[in-house]
Amino acid sequence: MSSAQIEIQVIAALVAIACAIPGTFLVLRKMAMISDAISHSILPGIVLGFFITHDLNSPLLIFLAAITGIITVILVEYIQKTGLVKEDTAIGLVFPALFSIGVIMIAKNANDVHLDVDAVLLGELAFAPFDRLLISGIDLGPKSMWIIGSILLVTKGLLFAFFKELKVSTFDAGLAASLGFSPMIMHYGLMSVASVTTVGAFDAVGAILVVALMIAPAAAAYLITKDLKKMLILACLFGVFSAVLGYWVAHWIDASISGSITTVLGLLFLTVYLFAPSKGIIAVMYREKQQRTEVSLLTFLLHLRNHDEERERHVNHLNEHINWQKVRSKTVLDLAQKNNMITIKNSIVSLTSKGQEFTDLAIDYIITNDDSAIEYMKDDFFLFRG
Repeated sequence: MSSAQIEIQVIAALVAIACAIPGTFLVLRKMAMISDAISHSILPGIVLGFFITHDLNSPLLIFLAAITGIITVILVEYIQKTGLVKEDTAIGLVFPALFSIGVIMIAKNANDVHLDVDAVLLGELAFAPFDRLLISGIDLGPKSMWIIGSILLVTKGLLFAFFKELKVSTFDAGLAASLGFSPMIMHYGLMSVASVTTVGAFDAVGAILVVALMIAPAAAAYLITKDLKKMLILACLFGVFSAVLGYWVAHWIDASISGSITTVLGLLFLTVYLFAPSKGIIAVMYREKQQRTEVSLLTFLLHLRNHDEERERHVNHLNEHINWQKVRSKTVLDLAQKNNMITIKNSIVSLTSKGQEFTDLAIDYIITNDDSAIEYMKDDFFLFRG
């Protein structure tokens, strides 16, 4: 592995971690789309900074881009608070307008310099190692690594310093205000960090990959855990894993590094979306199937509880009396037996003492409109659930 390959992976990993931290809070605040708005609307700030300094590496570009990002958030919230349109519509109105202003500024005033829309939006990690930071003739490595590394250090410092405030203002803005710190300051501070991170990663990876790294790892982590600290750690790990694997996928198939990383991020999220232990599609489908079976079991037990006639309780006629298919009747019958809720003698089904106790309690809960307690009761009575 060459030094350039190592540097590319290090830069990608640093960008992934730097994006995952603000991205986690954006996902929790249901503001994922604002990252896309910021990533495009800060273009005028970058162009204006370049016109002033004539240097694409000037810190002024990052500062002005951050200011533009905050202006974007302010405009979106102002339009939304009018009540005339919703947040997604406000975002759709603001960021195309600001982005278009940036495009016009480039087209009219920067045709003769290397400042184009493709470079801003796409970026190219493969070129990052060639732009070196030289101080007194000493090569300190790629500039992108130092820029994004510095941003990451500041972001982590702010996270540790204001973690409690960010946590409280994210989940309960009213409580945050009552505790004496302003949710608005936390909000715009987060937007500032997101803006600075986005523009800091422009030169290396481009805005499209920044949005992917900011949202996909955090969204995947959100499906796995409800603990904020664990979510932050998982989002960072998912981002680094996708960045490194995406680089090698691009290397193996000779494709765009940014495109490959974004694809891996999409596949990672899809995997978690399907197989997450509690919120994944498969887990949800299994749980719904389990609940349908348990509801059927409760219906079956109540049927037995309310009918003493043997013809109503005959194994071969249950599906007729409860209006079920034979397969469903067989499933429910087996489940009831496994839980020792029934006995079968001469093809006649009867409740056991355990089944009688369960149905009596279930009826009490239903009469008192406290149906939710049945779930806890099931845990006590059912040896085999589903």
